[in-house]
Amino acid sequence: MTRLALRRFCAVAHVCLFGGSVMSFPPEARAQALAVLSGSVTDSSGSAVSGAIITVSGSSVHATTDDRGEFRLVGLTPGPLELRIRRLGFVPGSHQIQVTPQDASHRIHLTLALLPNTLKPVLVQAKRVEYGGRLAGYYERLERRSSGVFIDRVEIDKKDYRSLTQLLSQSPGISSLRIRAGGGSVRMRGRNCRPLVWLDGVPMPAGEVDLDAFPVSTIQGIELYLGSTTAPIDYMAPNGQSNCGTILLWSRGRDTEPPDLPRHTSADLEGLAASLSIYTADQVDSQARLRGADSLEVPYPSALFAAGVEGSVMAEFVVDSNGDIEPRTFNIVSSTHPLFVDAVSRALERASYSPAIKDGRHVRQLVHQPFLFIRRLKGS
Repeated sequence: MTRLALRRFCAVAHVCLFGGSVMSFPPEARAQALAVLSGSVTDSSGSAVSGAIITVSGSSVHATTDDRGEFRLVGLTPGPLELRIRRLGFVPGSHQIQVTPQDASHRIHLTLALLPNTLKPVLVQAKRVEYGGRLAGYYERLERRSSGVFIDRVEIDKKDYRSLTQLLSQSPGISSLRIRAGGGSVRMRGRNCRPLVWLDGVPMPAGEVDLDAFPVSTIQGIELYLGSTTAPIDYMAPNGQSNCGTILLWSRGRDTEPPDLPRHTSADLEGLAASLSIYTADQVDSQARLRGADSLEVPYPSALFAAGVEGSVMAEFVVDSNGDIEPRTFNIVSSTHPLFVDAVSRALERASYSPAIKDGRHVRQLVHQPFLFIRRLKGS
């Protein structure tokens, strides 16, 4: 047996050959196989927390959560472990876990609580939104939902659908159909005829449309009208062509995607706080506060308002001794949707703060500013 084959044999069978005899590793040695621990960190509202540091007491193993609050610890010794979780702006926490060698991996969920002196949230409330651009009609109908079935962007992105027909068949009254060319189509309410399909307000050519030719990742929204007279009048076809139902597809584009904004600071905030180059809210006599919070214009994203989606953003940055936000320290701690992040980022470019005070002088302070997006009901 070659040396390589011997290693493979040992790894699989937990035995090794020495001088022609077989020697088995004792159970204690086999139990030392390293384990993997993965999980997520959220705040008390359930929003993912990025930049949280998870360490294992008594070891050098550590990890930092990503934008989705996910982390992975590799190389853990089975047995009782104590995890320590910390993140600027949150109360440090710990978690006890028993890692057993029988399991190849473990997954846990951790929650961090905001420090009690976090600033009061900025409330972004909207009773109505003026829609514009190519998707204005779609958003207006999505908000009303007076007829038809709507599948909005939030619902589309919830699952990793393999094809458009798979997504559509999740709706009541819709069944998928394979077509001769190898693609896919659908039928509505048991009808055997093809529905009328529109893409961005333009009717598709007559004949069976291969819906699976449109990647799900390119679709912003979908309207399904199962009846012959329920579709919007602008999308009714003559000569009974709408009798088999109507599908309106709306594609994604520059007008639907948030810009690539930096979500993470280029500054070492932990290091600055440790060296007292900046102060945290609990270290100052009077913390920095947003000037004119009621007049700060934070637009409610049209797509999310139309879909009835509410959410939150926690922004993190340093306010200097003049009350200005230091751009390179800007960071997003948590958010429920990228479009909310875009709205907050743009608004904070015009924001002004009263600087923090310590020992009678203005100082730099690390600020955690929450934003809550709430749709006000009509008539409220």
